Amino acid sequence: MRRVRGIAMVFVALFAFAAPALAEKEMNTDVVVVGAGTSGLAAAVQALQLGAKVVVLEKQAKVGGTGSFCEGVFAAESKPQKRIGIDVSKDFAFKLIMNYSHWKANGALAKNFVDKSAETIDWLDDLGVKIEYVGVGGFGGPLTWHVIAPGPDYPDKNPRDFHCQRMINVFEKYVQDHGGKILLETPGTDLIAENGKVVGVVAKEKSGEQLKIRAKAVIIATGGFANNKEMMKKYVEYPEVIPVGNIGKDGDGIRMAEKAGAQLEGMGTVEAYRPGLPGFHPADQMIALAVQPYFWVTPRGERYVDESSVEFWPYAGNAITRIGGTAYSIFDESTRKLAVEKGIEMPLGEWVLQGTKLAKFDDSFNKELAKKRGFAFKADSIEDLAKQLNMDPKILKASVETMNKSAAVREDSEFNKKSKYLRPIATGPFYAVKLLPRHLGTLGGVKISGNTEALNAKGEPIPGLYAVGTDSGGMYGDSYDLLLGGGTAGYAINSGRIAAENALKYAGMKK
Repeated sequence: MRRVRGIAMVFVALFAFAAPALAEKEMNTDVVVVGAGTSGLAAAVQALQLGAKVVVLEKQAKVGGTGSFCEGVFAAESKPQKRIGIDVSKDFAFKLIMNYSHWKANGALAKNFVDKSAETIDWLDDLGVKIEYVGVGGFGGPLTWHVIAPGPDYPDKNPRDFHCQRMINVFEKYVQDHGGKILLETPGTDLIAENGKVVGVVAKEKSGEQLKIRAKAVIIATGGFANNKEMMKKYVEYPEVIPVGNIGKDGDGIRMAEKAGAQLEGMGTVEAYRPGLPGFHPADQMIALAVQPYFWVTPRGERYVDESSVEFWPYAGNAITRIGGTAYSIFDESTRKLAVEKGIEMPLGEWVLQGTKLAKFDDSFNKELAKKRGFAFKADSIEDLAKQLNMDPKILKASVETMNKSAAVREDSEFNKKSKYLRPIATGPFYAVKLLPRHLGTLGGVKISGNTEALNAKGEPIPGLYAVGTDSGGMYGDSYDLLLGGGTAGYAINSGRIAAENALKYAGMKK
């Protein structure tokens, strides 16, 4: 009996010792932002400026997410534009967005985004995020892309204090310096709902412990679902599209909001990018030459598109998806020499500027060729190249001959491409690079109002719940719009700010 009593006392002691480790942690705040990318950090900064207490949850070990990779943001009627006589009105921008989407976009949301965009450039400037210049999104398009200047720590102290990473650095520092809390490696897992209202978030700490954060409002900003294969397969027409710059985008925020009763919108739309290959940096010089607007063919060897569609790369993304997701860029030795010795004609944003001499092309191409992965090919004749590509040599040769005739007379007989991009494929050796669809993220998500409120099945706002950036739907129709440069990053920032302002109105903290 004494032994049984002793064992029981040890058990009670062990349980008492273990109890604190199993205890559920709780916090209270005004606003919880789920996700510390561009939209989430913008929301956090705005909420702090308006006097709120803010907690930001971030799944990764550092902030920024895909926002660290962009270069500039959209605005219409900004001071930098007006200063140098750029005439892109808010009316023009709004109508372009709506017409491009064939009015599938959420008009109220697009209007609020565009109308706020110029003031947001001033807001960024006040925070210390400066604009280097105003450029285009698609080559030759409207001047709306406000490219962010390097910060004072670039490059000596911080080589990443540059472009949108500069903005992320400023946002993160502001949150930390003004009483906000950023909890890294702490993903949100569920929303807390009471009486039809969202009143907080359940999160999981790095230790595995559960953390309940009660709040007056929750802003979902986890960045979409580009890395969730199941969701991609469920919603996207071509789910194998290669994500660029996306890590851990598992649709967490979208699934949490849907569980809380939110409806979804535009889930099939992705931010189509220039075609390319998996594992290659956006600045890789083999890819840079392969996506020049010269001569692209299907796996059968047939030309399928005006290659200058890559000027507005969502068009090129749509075209390659339509033919099944595989194409080949073919060029000859004279074109290779042109790119290496004189430079490329079509820029790849800020990654590879127009006129850049591709001095590293041979190194990149030859390394890939040696791997024999079916990504790069080289031959002394078109017939031999066709055999390597498993094409009928007659079909590929006919396609090449048609292009050569068009180049000779400076008129594209197939797709009316601009004559300056018509180049013959005539001087061996001949090169081929495989092209596959790529994207920069998903663009559908929680259905929201013009004020970023999450909407239920009846189209009514779910009290206390907001969704921003690529966790929200409604900004696009079936295709990403590159006509207004910086649109996605601009929408991320502006939707974050709009959400913070409306969340605090809802909470009674802002008029």
